[in-house]
Amino acid sequence: MELDLDEIIKAIANPCRRQMLAWLKDPANNFDLSHPAHPECEGVCVGKIVQKTGLSQSTVSAYMDVLQRAGLVKSERRGQWTFYKRNEETIAAFLETIGAKL
Repeated sequence: MELDLDEIIKAIANPCRRQMLAWLKDPANNFDLSHPAHPECEGVCVGKIVQKTGLSQSTVSAYMDVLQRAGLVKSERRGQWTFYKRNEETIAAFLETIGAKL
């Protein structure tokens, strides 16, 4: 796996995006995970993230897109809904790489 350290660092430079990643680390304690249309989906519906942050849907979607491009989250699209979860493999590789380089 090739990490783009600059892209990851840029993504987590924003405190709100860091907070979203922190919430996604323990989604069951940070979000109501029920979703009437897709109860089988893993991850958190973007609407739940919007509710928790108080930000607009477009801002949350843009933030999640940055995190996804950096490889820090994965998304699953179901109809009009998008569900997000952390990409633990990338996060672990990033932490290991940073620890080794700094």
